[in-house]
Amino acid sequence: MALRSTAGQSQPGAGQPQTELGRTRPQTGSPAPSTSGSVVIDANMARKYTAELIGTGLLVFFGAGMATISFGFHAFGGSVAAGILLTGLTFGLVLMGLVAVIGPISGCHVNPAVTLAQFLAKRITAIDTIAYMVSQLIGAFLGALLLLWVMHTSPFYSRPRIGLGANGYGALSLLHASGGGAFLIEIIITAVFVLIVLSATRSQANVAIQGAVLGVALALVIMMSIPIDGGSANPARSFGPGIVAGGPWLSQLWVFLIAPLVGAVLAAGVFMLLHPHEGVEFGWRRFAPPARTTSAPAGDQPSATGQADGGQPAGSGTPGAGATATGATASNGARPGDPENPPGRLKRGARDVTTIGVGAAPTPRLPSALGAAAAG
Repeated sequence: MALRSTAGQSQPGAGQPQTELGRTRPQTGSPAPSTSGSVVIDANMARKYTAELIGTGLLVFFGAGMATISFGFHAFGGSVAAGILLTGLTFGLVLMGLVAVIGPISGCHVNPAVTLAQFLAKRITAIDTIAYMVSQLIGAFLGALLLLWVMHTSPFYSRPRIGLGANGYGALSLLHASGGGAFLIEIIITAVFVLIVLSATRSQANVAIQGAVLGVALALVIMMSIPIDGGSANPARSFGPGIVAGGPWLSQLWVFLIAPLVGAVLAAGVFMLLHPHEGVEFGWRRFAPPARTTSAPAGDQPSATGQADGGQPAGSGTPGAGATATGATASNGARPGDPENPPGRLKRGARDVTTIGVGAAPTPRLPSALGAAAAG
């Protein structure tokens, strides 16, 4: 694994992926994947993973911190509902701020369940999925350590008694919910939240209100589930405080790692059922092979009079070496100009289709074997 600097590149549009909220779109002319077996991490990728680490750490620090103050120190006074409302709003407001700060960089997942759903919807690659999840878990752990450091500055704080805003069921639940109840509610709230995330980050969605939509959605699902299990919908949010707090919170951590991922899978399935074309079309464009350009020999370049140097009139039926036959069938099975197979239509498995930008019509070109035969 190597770190490659991109300081010498002119702009992100040349071979670098563009990041929208919740997705990474490749650009035309991206370099072909390395076949040496090593993973090359450039500066742009490192910046995305760092943003996810910092964002998840801040979400855990503020969200779990408010949960600790409200329910650990019983700062809600005589109203438990006030503590639930304040904790839920804290999670939602922090997410709204993070969307504005790191959304343009990494998409602001800050949640392994969201990352898994984005991968299943074919919006990010497998490498980004693994790297995002690792960054989020590390960030959650660091955020919990920072919160523990702050809490230890109070003489009234006791970790075995107060905890660290971690999730739990049974005696650790306000309603003393069972483990099965906690597992079920985590699947439900995570599925609802992740479905909202996927829908709000569609290419046709209103970008201006994405942060507000995601923040309100997170606040609502957290407020709903706090009395049952403390409210998670995020494996990283449970991982950091659970590991640092230890004790019974650590023994119950598995519920809050597995259940949100199950909810994410359900949400991705429902999203692709409701929007069948978006994920499929993006998957075709995402994994289309990079454009290959071949330069024709100097003797076959057309002259100013419209004829090639070899004497062949421009536009004649027999192409010269390095030229593309206009009547040749493209490798996706569609002849240029065929009304039944317009150029804008992509077929699954098409290996020689070049897309120019996201959403642009593909440019068919002659397969290499046919081009060599025409050159001969």
